[in-house]
Amino acid sequence: MTATLDCAYWEAGRCRSCTLIETPYARQLADKDAATRALLPMIPHAVWEAPQRSRPDHFRNKAKLVVGGRPGSVTVGILDGRREGVDLRDCPLHEEGLHDAIHRTADILDELRLIPYDIPARRGELKYVLLTHSPTGELMLRFVLRTRHHLERLQTSLPEIVRTLPEVRVVSVNLHPEHKAVLEGDEEVLLTEQDTLPMTVNDITLHLGVRSFFQTNTAVAAALYRTAQEWTDQLDLSTVADLFCGVGGFAHHLAGPGREVTGVEISTEAIDAARRTVTPHEVRFVAGDATAYLIGSGTADLVVVNPPRRGITTLAADLDASAARYVLYSSCNARSLATDLAAMPSLRPVRARLFDMFPQTGHSEILTLLERD
Repeated sequence: MTATLDCAYWEAGRCRSCTLIETPYARQLADKDAATRALLPMIPHAVWEAPQRSRPDHFRNKAKLVVGGRPGSVTVGILDGRREGVDLRDCPLHEEGLHDAIHRTADILDELRLIPYDIPARRGELKYVLLTHSPTGELMLRFVLRTRHHLERLQTSLPEIVRTLPEVRVVSVNLHPEHKAVLEGDEEVLLTEQDTLPMTVNDITLHLGVRSFFQTNTAVAAALYRTAQEWTDQLDLSTVADLFCGVGGFAHHLAGPGREVTGVEISTEAIDAARRTVTPHEVRFVAGDATAYLIGSGTADLVVVNPPRRGITTLAADLDASAARYVLYSSCNARSLATDLAAMPSLRPVRARLFDMFPQTGHSEILTLLERD
């Protein structure tokens, strides 16, 4: 079959990451919505709203690029079955500004003659480059190195990097010495004075630290937050607790007159970034464990949860037993969401919607509003 997205890599058989690329986008969205509803039979059909579509291409604000090849002639993209680099610098999923930045970043790598990490041989230095692109065109650039061998070269080359990428705001090096299938290590070295990337979503400018989580699709993330605002503006709420708040996307969007909003996140870096966002309404942020906060705080009128793919696990029972009148659950995994909803029988779904954060794949985000019976 022919790809419905214009992608030379798919046509040449060099990349198969976009598993739905041969399906027209309208059918992708309809099938994904139907499959999600089937996995969540506890959500009544009548409460589902029409799915939020995305543009099918040029939607990714992040590029997580494996570096392969050799010094002076690198590949940036993925690895093939032999663990050799496949260059995907013209991938049509990346935002236009990000696409251009990937090309210039590859030029930087070639000019500096950094040594790509050879996985089968377990030698070399540069494992990944990670780029994040903001709606204003600014960039965050992170180099993931095996050791400090190239660190001084990158530090002294920072002026050259900035000349080639004048829109870059944050540059850092992540040290990842282990031979493991994870993206980054524990130590981060900032090369720039600036340590956060401003990310304007709707009328709010969030701040992303080098390790901060943010949705891959800025336009659909904006729709997700707007929907959360619309749903909750219709509720009588005095207190809101945003658990797993990250850099405060939900917390800042749900703040308003007469509402006491608290964001809770285990990462102190994320909390520091969340506190930098300036809005007309005050939001309090706490670095700590979400479950401990829920149990110790006496809960809130509305509890927001936006957990990893595994879901909220044991926190579901605590939420069910809490005094929260509403729960707003943003999930990237319908199966774990189904498990968590089953563990909260006192809370019934009253609104639900799918957000297509990841066109060309079977993944999506689901927002569900629950009300206590």
